[in-house]
Amino acid sequence: MGSVYFYHLTEHPLEATLPMLLQKSLAAGWRVAVRSGDDALMKRLDSALWLGDGFLPHGIAGGPHDADQPILLTKGDATNGAHCVMAVGQAAIDVVEAQAAERVCILFDGANPEAVDHARGQWRSMTDAGLAAQYWADEGGRWQKKAENTPKS
Repeated sequence: MGSVYFYHLTEHPLEATLPMLLQKSLAAGWRVAVRSGDDALMKRLDSALWLGDGFLPHGIAGGPHDADQPILLTKGDATNGAHCVMAVGQAAIDVVEAQAAERVCILFDGANPEAVDHARGQWRSMTDAGLAAQYWADEGGRWQKKAENTPKS
């Protein structure tokens, strides 16, 4: 059963935080799917991953080599055998998918009240289903674990 990590972005934008998490995921030997329903956001992330500090190999879903991508930017299913699904821009993640993944990361903009409400709803649905969850906040230039839900055995 997977675990869900919530990242409350308050000091660093998504374009700075996502590459750091992707690098850690690749170092762990994981394939990753980054999900968003927002086309403009996906284009920004694609550019950030190509042009940022250090190259992060990735593709955008819909190409002939989706299954081979270590990082796949997608609006839908993770067709690259992802160990980790990262939801951005209030993308949907259901409990069944979270249970099947090794890890789900939900990144949300702390300055956007709708994004915060959406993340709170996701926290409730994931923890109510018995998934392990951690809430991380970007404070003082460091990530700090603020809450943890450990399922009862």
